[in-house]
Amino acid sequence: MPNQKILYVTTQMFPYQEDSNIGAMVSKMALKMHQDGNDVRVFMPKFGQISERKFQLHEVIRLSGMNIIINDLDQPLIIKVASLPGERLQVYFIDNEDYFKRKEFYVDDASKAFDDNDERAIFFARGVIETIKKLNWVPDVIHLNGWMASFIPIYLKTFYKNDSYFNDSKLVLSVYNEEDFPLDASIEEKMKFDNITSFKAFKKPSFHQFVIESMNLVDVVLKGDEFLEKDLEEAFDQTKTTKSEYLDTDTFEKLY
Repeated sequence: MPNQKILYVTTQMFPYQEDSNIGAMVSKMALKMHQDGNDVRVFMPKFGQISERKFQLHEVIRLSGMNIIINDLDQPLIIKVASLPGERLQVYFIDNEDYFKRKEFYVDDASKAFDDNDERAIFFARGVIETIKKLNWVPDVIHLNGWMASFIPIYLKTFYKNDSYFNDSKLVLSVYNEEDFPLDASIEEKMKFDNITSFKAFKKPSFHQFVIESMNLVDVVLKGDEFLEKDLEEAFDQTKTTKSEYLDTDTFEKLY
């Protein structure tokens, strides 16, 4: 159905990241819906590997300048934007000097997960929500891709539960076989600062556990990979949320 406002929130997107199933799927979905006559926007983190010069990113001053409070610390939010090469499709990048300038995604040179991956996910999720509100653009569909994006339904259903801005937005979650890294146990204390408590994911926090948590907080769950890893497959089977098996990029739009 054309003339919808569709927001894709993702951790990866081609061509900003190559050789990634998430990146390829999001790029194909966003382009198809854009070319079908929908108002499509994409939000993703501005990881250090993404070349601002090559992809012609520039800061959006009117959207930047907000501060997101993470664990009682103010973190400045910087918004950059680019058009997908060869297309009039806007991609917004959530940036912050402390969280996203590093050259690796989630692990250091010794393959150890960054201690602040939890804060980075919280910052990203809240940054997306606050920026969309500042744009005064209400999406009909919010399609979530990647473990960081799974924090958005958690925040919408708790911290923002009394905010009616997204009340009519349909939440769609694609689940992928991302590598599973542990998150710092202090994430419970940090999210408690935002009055978020009593989530199962706090017992053994990890990338997968927060994706699993968010499966029960969205309107539709979709397999982003045809075959999921065991823990994700079990959670997919058990969720009472409306769900769909893997769909190719020519048929997924029926979910909207």
